[in-house]
Amino acid sequence: MAIELGWKISQAKVKVLCVNRRLRKSLSITASATQSHCAMAVTPSTPLLSLLERLQETAFKTFGTSNFDPKTYVDLPLKFSLSVTEDAFQKLPRNASGSVPVEELKRFLEAYFGGAGDDLVHLDPRDFVPEPKGFLPKVKHPEVRVWALEVHSLWKNLSREISGAVKAQPHLHTLLPLPASVVIPGSRFREVYYWDSYWVIRGLLASKMYDTATGIVTNLISLIEEYGFVLNGARAYYTNRSQPPLLSAMIYEIYCSTGDVELVKRSLPALLKEYEFWNSDIHKVTILDAQGCTHTLNRYNAMWDKPRPESSIMDKAFASNFSSVSGKQQFYRALASAAESGWDFSTRWMRNPPDFTTLATTSVIPVDLNAFLLGMELNIAFFAKVTGDKNTAERFLEISDLRKKAMNSVFWNANKKQWLDYWLSSTCEEVHVWKNGHQNQNVFASNFVPLWMKPFYSDTSLVGSVVESLKTSGLLRAAGVAISLTDSGQQWDFPNGWAPIQHMLVEGLLKSGLKEARSLAEEIAIRWITTNYIVYKKTGVMHEKFDVEHCGEFGGGGEYVPQTGFGWSNGVVLAFLEEFGWPEDRNIEC
Repeated sequence: MAIELGWKISQAKVKVLCVNRRLRKSLSITASATQSHCAMAVTPSTPLLSLLERLQETAFKTFGTSNFDPKTYVDLPLKFSLSVTEDAFQKLPRNASGSVPVEELKRFLEAYFGGAGDDLVHLDPRDFVPEPKGFLPKVKHPEVRVWALEVHSLWKNLSREISGAVKAQPHLHTLLPLPASVVIPGSRFREVYYWDSYWVIRGLLASKMYDTATGIVTNLISLIEEYGFVLNGARAYYTNRSQPPLLSAMIYEIYCSTGDVELVKRSLPALLKEYEFWNSDIHKVTILDAQGCTHTLNRYNAMWDKPRPESSIMDKAFASNFSSVSGKQQFYRALASAAESGWDFSTRWMRNPPDFTTLATTSVIPVDLNAFLLGMELNIAFFAKVTGDKNTAERFLEISDLRKKAMNSVFWNANKKQWLDYWLSSTCEEVHVWKNGHQNQNVFASNFVPLWMKPFYSDTSLVGSVVESLKTSGLLRAAGVAISLTDSGQQWDFPNGWAPIQHMLVEGLLKSGLKEARSLAEEIAIRWITTNYIVYKKTGVMHEKFDVEHCGEFGGGGEYVPQTGFGWSNGVVLAFLEEFGWPEDRNIEC
């Protein structure tokens, strides 16, 4: 029986609606319709988060800026009830500036709170073995193989289970209870994250840790069942937003490795629910293109208009540049929506870069988000076919074809041979008329992400053009692909390179089958593996991001110090080594 879809695609057969060009000027929107379209959802906060944000602010005033991480304070579990803790907090002695004597605050923290991360328990994964059978057979270089096994062993360091205390008294924790064990990114990121999990799973599959990989998917499905979408991360303060929708891609990879049909069957209803979330009014945008055809595409749009609890101090400081309440709220939504994109932060979301206060994430229709949704549509069609649901399979193939056409119409730039983000004039129109000059002409690695999807990498002629564009884009650097060409001081800008971007581009190039594309893919992978290896040998740890301008240097910038661990970096290194190997006679040096 076909699964019922909970959203309206069309009353009739799905098709592209092309409007007569003479009607374009009549598409003015009434004030009431505009106001309705501008109504923005806001997830309510909780009393626990309110207390922890005030604690964060007090700690900042008391301890100062040195080594201060605001996230620490919203991760603290309570030892006593909220009312008892709140009462004790109110009784702390304060001076006129709101600070508390240092020793007083330290005693209070020790008495009333556990440590950040104490509500997770280290776990030895049952499916971990020191050297799995068939592990990275193409890696012949002895030193690289030793390193690869050390990276493989890091899964033990990053594996956790949620403590019994969280499940028994969830109201004392911002950590959310989950049914299965978790793999965290590392360092300050001591909880599950959505899009990180895709590359963690790719590494786990290379490590033959199928049960752990499936457990991650089980956790993310549980979030959909509870909240209607996969949260940014498994914390109470992340319930206002998601992250790039890659759950279907995770399930696809596990299915390809294990043939687990039962996983597909139990995942499909959750994926349909997640798809409904991403196609709700807050994320959906209608564009009338130059040919008079309407297209539906999607954007990031967090359900939040306040400071992010995990970064409240910094958010308020930047928002002080706005005089009006509505200006601050708009900026807070842009901040949270950039976090939803995974690219927090980048000049990509700024109207006047590098001015951080011009962040306007919800005014951007992003290339990569729509590529991910295209992949999701194709995966749902595939899963429906596997489970025998022919109607749903056919419907999602039709929907995916519409998205491909929309992406070509709105994003593709024939001169640059790239897909470019599109800037909206206003977020308050029901139908946005495509305007020449609204494509973002700046070069970002995301301009090439559609190549990761089959409808694009299977087009040999297109791939040839995109390969030439990538080669001449300026993004290819000594140690991999740069995220952008703008050195703004933000972490999702030059000179940083990130594991997910390297992997998506390399895999897309590889799957095209084009000889020139495969050669470029291997070249990028070799550079990336090399810089990861050299940095690991220098520092003894794997890093979150890397300086691709200089081989053997980790990345920096942004609102927190460089992090180590690190889930997706480990996963991409293992995936690259599984695909390309490392010959015994190839040196590994910068």
